Amino acid sequence: MTTPLTLTAGRRPDGTAQLTAVGEIDMSNAEVLADSLRGTSGRIVLDLTRVQYLDSAALNVLFQHADRLEILAGALLAPVLSISGIADLATVRTSP
Repeated sequence: MTTPLTLTAGRRPDGTAQLTAVGEIDMSNAEVLADSLRGTSGRIVLDLTRVQYLDSAALNVLFQHADRLEILAGALLAPVLSISGIADLATVRTSP
C-alpha cells in the first residue's frame, strides 16, 4: 500500500522551481519524489513543511539531489535533516 503523498510543482516569484510535498515520504512513494526532482532542472526549493514523516528511502532521494536543493522544513523534520547530514550538503531553512 502506498503512503499518501501529494507533490505540487510551481515557481517562486524569482523563477526558481518549487516542489511542495504534503503527507509522508517513505519507501512506498520515495520514487515519486525522485521522479519529480529528476524532472526539474536547476535549483529547486523543496517545501517539506507539511511532511510529517520521512524514512531512509526519502533521505536517500534527498542526498541524491542535495547539491541543488533548498529545503524548507518544519520543526519536526529539521533535526532529522541535521542528524542525517543533509543539512551539511543542502540549504535547510526551518519554519516554526
